[in-house]
Amino acid sequence: MAEPTAADGGSPAPRVVAVVVAWNRAELLGRCLDGLDGQTRRPDAVVVIDNASTDDSPRVAAGHPAVTEVVTMPTNTGGAGGFASGIAVACHRHGADLVWIMDDDTVPGPGALEALLDARERYPRPTAVLASRADWRDGREHPMNTPRARFGATREQRRDAARLGCRPIRSASFVSILLDARAVRDEGLPLSDYFLWNDDFEYTTRLLRFREGLYVPASRVAHLTERFGGTSADPGPRFRLEVRNKVWMFTRSPALAGWERLLYGASTLRRWAATFRASSDRAALRSGLRRGLRDGLR
Repeated sequence: MAEPTAADGGSPAPRVVAVVVAWNRAELLGRCLDGLDGQTRRPDAVVVIDNASTDDSPRVAAGHPAVTEVVTMPTNTGGAGGFASGIAVACHRHGADLVWIMDDDTVPGPGALEALLDARERYPRPTAVLASRADWRDGREHPMNTPRARFGATREQRRDAARLGCRPIRSASFVSILLDARAVRDEGLPLSDYFLWNDDFEYTTRLLRFREGLYVPASRVAHLTERFGGTSADPGPRFRLEVRNKVWMFTRSPALAGWERLLYGASTLRRWAATFRASSDRAALRSGLRRGLRDGLR
């Protein structure tokens, strides 16, 4: 169901700007942009943030007909820096009402954006975040991108979401989510210093602490990671960033209430334990844990 337009006598359709963060995955970037170009409701503009790629990603982005603007970063700022820059460009340079963000290994299905907009239009209250269902290569739902359900959602919230085939959420990954630009202007941007890991958790929980968000399974995208796995998959040396950023979030971010810090803190410890149990290089994880705690607490 398309959003009403001024010609229909309704409110003007929202201006949707898609943001893709790219780094050294030129072939996948091309597939992502093809997916954006093939939407039943196309975004009004597409911004690609090239995170100092050394492959053909800049050429692929610059030559694609779907792309409105390519922003080339002088250095790799990680996913956090890329999304912060892209959301800022979308809101301030392209006048976005809604910002649709994704990584370059995300391929949106033809109706992905239309389904998000349909849920937004039909839900009886404003939404700050709407999240797509992300599938892996074989069609299974990707556990890395399953949004966290909103613990303590009201009966009304659950009922209104269920009527649309959706559910209330507390957080989501940056793999195909639609952000309300008003909430972005109120809360600011993702924190670039996170670089990688937990930037999406911190940012979406910050947006959704006092606002509503929905998981919209009718909106389907493919997340073409090399491996199928959740957040407990062995991160190797990058475990330092996971630990540092979680410490930053639990001690400094306004995104969580006190009881949520305890709830998600306990969940994090369980997940870290599962990561250690499954790891083939626990020495690297122990080093990452020590360094992450040191950097996070300092």
